[in-house]
Amino acid sequence: MITSRWGMTPRESVEAECRKKGTKNVVARCVEILSGGDADEETLHALAGPASIQVLEGGEGGLSGYWPRVWAMRGLIYAWNDSATPVVIAGASDESWRVREMSARVVARHQVSDALEEMVALRGDEVPRVREAAERALTRLAEYGV
Repeated sequence: MITSRWGMTPRESVEAECRKKGTKNVVARCVEILSGGDADEETLHALAGPASIQVLEGGEGGLSGYWPRVWAMRGLIYAWNDSATPVVIAGASDESWRVREMSARVVARHQVSDALEEMVALRGDEVPRVREAAERALTRLAEYGV
């Protein structure tokens, strides 16, 4: 297992935040970020650890850059309920390839069948990592009879 610089994996950090605030609230914060809402310091730290500091200080595009969306989408891999389905589908067409890749990973993890069309489209993405994630998502959906 790969451990991050802050002593835990992203999964462990998100799961700890779910125990602290409740999965429903963590998912709601991720959905808010992915919907263009505010990303607060506490949530970003839970999603990204020390990497969030640079973004909070305005680096790497700051709060309006793509990193908060990437981290929020990744958070949905570990904290999930179906209320996040619309932002996962929308994330498949995000301008950032990292968000598109994470969207496909969420689809694969949670068998988000409503995203089938978007995953088929991502098979033609210009970024190999996105195409590979979309293929994995489609394989998972097929395994579960979608």
